[in-house]
Amino acid sequence: MFKFLKRDSLVFGIIISLVTTIIVFIIFKFISLLTKNFNPLNIQMIQNSTVQLIAIFSNMFTLRYYLVKLKADKTGRGILLVTFVLAFIFVYINF
Repeated sequence: MFKFLKRDSLVFGIIISLVTTIIVFIIFKFISLLTKNFNPLNIQMIQNSTVQLIAIFSNMFTLRYYLVKLKADKTGRGILLVTFVLAFIFVYINF
């Protein structure tokens, strides 16, 4: 069905990882804004750093899928590369 998702390429892993991170970040940022808007005290329930960490951590599910189930090592390396780069950026910005 989705044969193009079963490729084993470093560039494909980087793309998959960036797309997953961006989609999860947008979803959780939207949830964060909704909880702030519907809160009577207008307090932000989810901090920005928490949303960033959740988006970075979401790569672990795709990493496990590609490494364990599909045995696509090059794609897994691309996902892991982006995850480490984003984690280092997160640490640099927040600490």
